[in-house]
Amino acid sequence: MNVALVHDWLIQRGGAESVLEALVALYPGAPVYTATYDSETMPETYQRWDIRTTWMNGLPGVYEHFQHYLPLYPFVFDRLKLSGYDLVISNKSGFCHGFRTDPGTCHICYCLTPARYLWNYDEYIAREQINPLLAHSLRPVIFALRQWDRWVSRRRVDHFIAISTEIQRRIKRVYGRDSTIIYPPVDTKRYAPSSTVEDYCLVVSRLVPYKRVDLAVQACTKLGLPLLVAGAGRDRERLERMAGPTVEFLGRVPDRDLPDLMARCRVFLFPGREDFGIAPVEAQAAGRPVIAYRGGGALDTVVEGKTGLFFDGQTTGSLCETLTALADTRFDQRVIRANAERFDVSEFVQGITRYVEACLDTRS
Repeated sequence: MNVALVHDWLIQRGGAESVLEALVALYPGAPVYTATYDSETMPETYQRWDIRTTWMNGLPGVYEHFQHYLPLYPFVFDRLKLSGYDLVISNKSGFCHGFRTDPGTCHICYCLTPARYLWNYDEYIAREQINPLLAHSLRPVIFALRQWDRWVSRRRVDHFIAISTEIQRRIKRVYGRDSTIIYPPVDTKRYAPSSTVEDYCLVVSRLVPYKRVDLAVQACTKLGLPLLVAGAGRDRERLERMAGPTVEFLGRVPDRDLPDLMARCRVFLFPGREDFGIAPVEAQAAGRPVIAYRGGGALDTVVEGKTGLFFDGQTTGSLCETLTALADTRFDQRVIRANAERFDVSEFVQGITRYVEACLDTRS
C-alpha cells in the first residue's frame, strides 16, 4: 500500500509534530509533504525522513514569520497534487487538507482543529496582539479563506478524525462533517509515580496569554501555595510582576527532567482551554492529580474526583476554591496512572490502524 503524509509546516515542535512522529513510525518510508521545513530547528531525526516541501520553503523569513504568509498556504496546498497513493493522511490545524488526489485515493484527515485564525478570528487577533487596523483590513481575506476551507473539507476529505470531543463538535459546526475520535499519542512510558511527593503545585506551559497561567500564579499567590512554573514565552515578565514569593519561574525545563518534576508535585494545574492538552495526561501518567478548567480537551482526559478536579470559571476565585477543596480529596496514584494509559502511543497506533483498515475496506 502506497501511503503519504501531509503536514502544514515543520518549523517548531509541538503536539502536532508528536502526532506526525507517531504516523511516520507507523508508516515508515512514507513521504511527508509540507509547505515549509526548517531542518535546523526541527529534531535531527527528521532529516532521515522523506520530507518534500513546496516553493514556499524558499521565501524570505518564512520560518521566523510564517504567520505573515498565512494567506498563501491555501493557494499552495490547493495546487498540490498527490498521485499514485492508496492512502493519504493529513495531519492538520491549518490548510494542508486542501490538496488534490487521484479518484481512487483515500484521504483521511486527522484534524487537530479547524484553523483557529479563520474560525476564531477575534480571539486569535487578541491572543496574538495583532494591530487592530491590520486585523480589520484582513477580514475580507479571512472570509474568502473560510469559504475555501469549508469547500475543500467537504469535497476533498473522505474521512475526518477528531482529537477530542471539543474538536468533534467543532468539525461538525464548521464543516458539517461527522468524525471519529482518536486521541493524540502520549508517551506515558516516560512517566512513573514517585514514592516522594513534595508540597508544590506545578504548571508546565508556554508562557503566552491564552494559556491562562496568570490564574495559577494569582491563585497560588493569594493562597500562599508554592507554585513552580516551567516554560518560557513572551508573557513571563507580566506573570512575574503579579507573582508573590511562593511562585518560582524555572524557565524552559529539559525534557529529561520533566518526568521527575511532574511525579513529585502535589498537583498539576491546567488553567487554559485546549483542544486536547498533552501535559495533563503526562502528569497523570506520573500519578499526579490535575486541577483543570472545565472545558476543552480536559473534559476527555481528567476524571473528576478520581484523577483530578475541575474549576468552573476562568477566574482566580474559582481556581482558589478548587485548590482549597483539594485538601479534602484523596487520590489513588494507580487509578490516575491507569487513566493516562488510555492515551498512550500504543492506543493511538491501534486506533489509527483499525480506522484505516475499516475505511479502505469500504472502498474495496
